[in-house]
Amino acid sequence: MSSLEQKNLRVLNRDVIKYIATFTMVLNHIGIVFLMPGTFLRELLVDIGYFTAPVMCYFLVEGYYHTHSRICYAGRLLLFAVLAQIPYKLVFQTTVLNMLFTLFFCFLLLEVKARIQSPFFRWTGYLILIFLTGFCDWSTMAAVYTLSFAYAYGSDKKMWRAFLISWVVFAFMMFTGNMLYYSPGMTVLVTTGSVLGAVPAAVVLMCFYNGKRAARGKTFSKWFFYLFYPLHLLAIWGIAMCFFL
Repeated sequence: MSSLEQKNLRVLNRDVIKYIATFTMVLNHIGIVFLMPGTFLRELLVDIGYFTAPVMCYFLVEGYYHTHSRICYAGRLLLFAVLAQIPYKLVFQTTVLNMLFTLFFCFLLLEVKARIQSPFFRWTGYLILIFLTGFCDWSTMAAVYTLSFAYAYGSDKKMWRAFLISWVVFAFMMFTGNMLYYSPGMTVLVTTGSVLGAVPAAVVLMCFYNGKRAARGKTFSKWFFYLFYPLHLLAIWGIAMCFFL
């Protein structure tokens, strides 16, 4: 494919891709909350939702390098993480921290990478923060995405390699987890579906993303993505209460 043809494919801006990722996240949550485990539709919706994590981590890295204020960026993540925690607990009935906490810790990973020069102390910081993501949604995997993208940032070749590494790690984590619940053959099938759910994220970001924000509604989109997370969780909880009580 020529460079001109590749350029012509890049028709999606950052906000459009984030809206797509938000939609796939909602499908994932609908599948988890409303559908029976093991059913095809549930697995399909959950797998579609794996599009979201790499997209959000990719834009976290991009945002880190382009934001006007890293302190404000981190503050927004932490504020809305706190606001979303009660709705998250109501929906999923868990003590795990929600994904905005995960992104906050991933932001701190980027701070460690940028500010700590000593390899020993840098990797110590990485390991501590990766450990903390273990108490969150997208545990560990979001940290793998974030660090892989951060080290590859600025090079398409390295970024493709980062996605490949992430898929391998993701497949391993899903396989070991699925082994506890499925037969060997079903474990391979379910794991394959999970990885295939994450592949479109790489294709969209690497082939269709034009590197721009939407020309209009930038402020609306910026706050929409923060507000939507706790609000959609409250909506899911309210619907679940109507159906199951």
